[in-house]
Amino acid sequence: MKQFPKDFLWGSAASAPQTEGHALTNGKSASTWDKWFELNPEKFNKDQGPQDTSNVYEYYKGDVKRMTDIGMNSYRTSISWARLLPDGKTLNQEAVTFYRDYFQSLVDSGIKPIINLFHFDMPWWLMEKGGWETRESVDAFGFYAKTAFEQFGDIVKDWATFNEPLVHIECGYLYEFHYPAIVDFKKAIQVGYNTLMAHFSAVKAFKDGQHEGNIGIILNVTPIYAKSEEPEDDKARRIADLLIVKSFLDPCVLGHMPTGLYEILAENELLPVTVDGDKTLMKDYPVDFIGINYYQPMRVQAPKNTQKPAKMPSDFFSSYDWPDKRINPYRGWEIYPEALYDVSIMMKDDYGNIPWYVSENGMGVADEERFMDEDGMIQDDYRIEFMIEHLDQLHKGIELGSNCFGYHTWTFVDCWSWLNGYRNRYGFYRVDLDNHFERTLKKSGLWYKEVSKNNGY
Repeated sequence: MKQFPKDFLWGSAASAPQTEGHALTNGKSASTWDKWFELNPEKFNKDQGPQDTSNVYEYYKGDVKRMTDIGMNSYRTSISWARLLPDGKTLNQEAVTFYRDYFQSLVDSGIKPIINLFHFDMPWWLMEKGGWETRESVDAFGFYAKTAFEQFGDIVKDWATFNEPLVHIECGYLYEFHYPAIVDFKKAIQVGYNTLMAHFSAVKAFKDGQHEGNIGIILNVTPIYAKSEEPEDDKARRIADLLIVKSFLDPCVLGHMPTGLYEILAENELLPVTVDGDKTLMKDYPVDFIGINYYQPMRVQAPKNTQKPAKMPSDFFSSYDWPDKRINPYRGWEIYPEALYDVSIMMKDDYGNIPWYVSENGMGVADEERFMDEDGMIQDDYRIEFMIEHLDQLHKGIELGSNCFGYHTWTFVDCWSWLNGYRNRYGFYRVDLDNHFERTLKKSGLWYKEVSKNNGY
């Protein structure tokens, strides 16, 4: 039997915009998702917008009970910035009441809340000023973070600033999957830099406020794998590593930007606008922990056609389609559990063995009703096998001394997934969209309960 460290966290992750519903009610103002759905509903799967999602705003007490039913001892979700501060300045007291009761319900049930501040849901009032493109966003986020710590810090002891910041940068400014859906490498770099400084602004507010607990950031990073050991493929790997992995990990953990990244951006006229004092802020406010979201590896090869100055990341590296890969046919993503072992060793050897945890891992499957038995339970053995394979690799890394303190799945109940709506399902509980978001347990939830009870499998 594989045993995990004492007090290991077994839980799940989600976010406010993907689960709460009540998108434009109860004092909440519009986010970019609310506005984008209003402007271009045809972009969203089956017209499934952010207005209802899984209605956690109404069902949170029942959901907390369901978490205890499957042995979860921890849960990460986020606060909606546009709900807590609808205009960026004025506190929405109804939101304070909601979140306080939600978070206290978790604590009272023995579930550690890990509360994230930003999960892709930029308030529209700030987007109209340029969103993360404008330096004003750094101070605005710092004020929001300070407000959250003051309102909920007596209940919540574990905080994250951002979830997967690379996603809102890449999807919003390179690949057109998030608003404003433009293609501009220079702006993407500036958005990334301002996001990074907003992170440090929040960490500073937490540390200077002497709040009890820990603060970290959730990153979607994985070791980069090159097609071959040829020099050009390895060069592509090194640049991808700087842009995708080290761009956030190095400043957040080590307190400085990697020199190689600075050189590449300078050579390509991509350096962001900075402010005096930024380097000091990075150096003085390291995180207490890192969350790693892992779904699939990144494989690269040397690009065939390049431009200089670079216009896209593809001028530095191209995707490599490994012919021996295994694929999740329902999502189109490669399955490569070995990367979790490599992440474990990377965090141990390259980042001072800082405390870290797997903050998301999971398997999205479309049309999951195909696997429903006569009693109405989804028999998701494929999800259980996926988790076992990844936990096997994580366990190997922990045995070698990697300082991993938990494993969270994506997710607890099926949730809304941006432009994909409810196409792919991830939860331990199925959500019935045709029956008032009724939750029913899947087989994987029963399995997870045993894993948590035994602290292993």
